[in-house]
Amino acid sequence: MLIVDAHEDIAFNAIYDKRDMRRSALETRAAEKGTLVAENSGLCMVGLPDLLAGRIGVVFGTIYAPAAYPGESAVGRYTNADEAYALGRAQLDYYHRFAREAEQVALVTTNTELTGVLDSWQGANPQVGIVVLMEGADPIRSPREAEDWYDSGVRLVGLSWGTGSRYAGGNERQFPLTDAGRELLAVLAELGMILDVSHLAEEAFYEATDRFEGVIVASHANPRAHVPGPRQLSDAMIRRLVDRDGVIGVIPYNCFLTPGWTKSDPKDAVTLDDVIGAVDHICQVVGDAAHVGIGSDFDGGFGAESVPKGLDTVADLARIGEALVDRGYSENDVLAVMGENWLRVLRNSLPD
Repeated sequence: MLIVDAHEDIAFNAIYDKRDMRRSALETRAAEKGTLVAENSGLCMVGLPDLLAGRIGVVFGTIYAPAAYPGESAVGRYTNADEAYALGRAQLDYYHRFAREAEQVALVTTNTELTGVLDSWQGANPQVGIVVLMEGADPIRSPREAEDWYDSGVRLVGLSWGTGSRYAGGNERQFPLTDAGRELLAVLAELGMILDVSHLAEEAFYEATDRFEGVIVASHANPRAHVPGPRQLSDAMIRRLVDRDGVIGVIPYNCFLTPGWTKSDPKDAVTLDDVIGAVDHICQVVGDAAHVGIGSDFDGGFGAESVPKGLDTVADLARIGEALVDRGYSENDVLAVMGENWLRVLRNSLPD
């Protein structure tokens, strides 16, 4: 079984937390012990050896450039469009460099490249394919500039992060699509890019799913029925995505799985059963297992101390598949959730 993880902030961690992705997560943890990185970002979960050991064949690697909060000027955050652009380009450049320097990493921008990565797992030198996803579109300084990002390898775009963007409101700051956001949607559809609706404000979500003519996904989002709040998807939003044949990536993050969980609570208070509960909820709402996958967001501001019992590094994602089997899911449905649903999206969206 090959696994697809639809959300990892690989470049952000490499550039701003100075994490060497060629090392295992445990090696990085040892190097970071007692540092501010470990305190602020959590216990590292992702490294290339872990991806390979866990048979994670494809990852959606993000360009994550958050806005600086009012009065704040922080490393890795932007205060204007040009700064957002520079942060985004630095992360995209990192992915290109990583693929050049590590023979077991490949950028995936076409179906031919995707097939090459998948076929590599049948030989002695498997590769992890990275599909680049822009999380929050502010690095795109004007809608037409999306064409340059596409030509440079970006294949998915989310209009907003939590605090919103010049294109749309986010879950932390609610407002609808802007005129620039409507124009950007048209350009993304023209280019054949995938729209990621994770983090969108609810009003913006509904307008975007009405307007956008291309493929729509939620790379990392959980059911609101399990944990209330604007960061999660209501059942109506889940149905809207499935009406467009979208896929939703469940996040194995304790506070998105169990209401009220905080970092002061035991890690083991949340288990793989809670992850399966979120997956199963989506399946029950839509009536099949064809529209849910995994979007771990591991090392996305939290670490191993904040994920369910049984998960320690990204290499453990296969345990979700084992838990699905224990819950009674068929082999085909397990394969779909663990990777095939995301591969269907990519095959239907990437150019030849």
